[in-house]
Amino acid sequence: MNDPGYEVVASGFVALVGRPNAGKSTLVNALVGTKVAITSDTPQTTRHRLRAVLDREDSQLVLVDTPGLHKPHDALGEEVNRSSVHAAADVDVIALCIDATASVGSGDRWVAERVASGKRPVVLVITKADAADEETIARQLAKARELVTPVAEVVLSAQTGFNLEAFIDAVVPLLPDGPRFFPRDMTTDQPLSVMLAELVREKVLRKTHDEVPHAVGVIVEELVYDEKRDFHRITATIYVERESQKGIIIGKGGELIRDIGTEARIDMERLLGTGSHLELRVKVRKDWRRDGSQIKRFGYGEGL
Repeated sequence: MNDPGYEVVASGFVALVGRPNAGKSTLVNALVGTKVAITSDTPQTTRHRLRAVLDREDSQLVLVDTPGLHKPHDALGEEVNRSSVHAAADVDVIALCIDATASVGSGDRWVAERVASGKRPVVLVITKADAADEETIARQLAKARELVTPVAEVVLSAQTGFNLEAFIDAVVPLLPDGPRFFPRDMTTDQPLSVMLAELVREKVLRKTHDEVPHAVGVIVEELVYDEKRDFHRITATIYVERESQKGIIIGKGGELIRDIGTEARIDMERLLGTGSHLELRVKVRKDWRRDGSQIKRFGYGEGL
């Protein structure tokens, strides 16, 4: 520690935990200032345990965005739950996120019980404050206090930016002094291929309904960079569990798959900083969510 280049700051890991659709990924993106996690209205959108880096002059927060904890119905649900529990057990601070617009109930209690077992300081975060009135928020806070004893409380909105600084101010004093764990210009530790695959899955989630989004997994099969043209070629495969789901994603005359590809490519070019060509394929892998080896192949939960 006598190295003159060694800088001691408040640094540590902060796990965002909560029920599906509690606004965790949207909050991570807002705090970091760029899109590192996909979002949609579909429950259980997040399947990877993602780490995002919020670097400041006096601190470095490593935000661990976890899949929403829920009662699992298949092997995939069990795997992503396991990932969230592991994340909460191996951090310095837990941010328990509760949606201001959804009733606090047994699902939140189930999450809070697992948070309490980790014996880490808990910051209670009421999200989506822009969509609820003061009376509703006060009621949510009162109900949440019955589930957990927080060291701090923050009411915020990731959509509007309201009280994001208050969240940081609440968390930083709870972090130990230490090194910066990641380079200062790094925003996430997600592999590029995973981020690209997730952008495709996000578009599928937003354009399909019912059971189809939950049955979708995406793998980037090929990522080639042409240095002379400053251009990327990407080939990705969308996997589903049924032939009928494949037909839905392709759409009439291939219209939906073209729309998915167009929207995903726009986000990919923003991420890559280059032009790109995206080729999408759709394949059926029957009941893959019930097969542990297939889940790990997709890299979901602890698969990576």
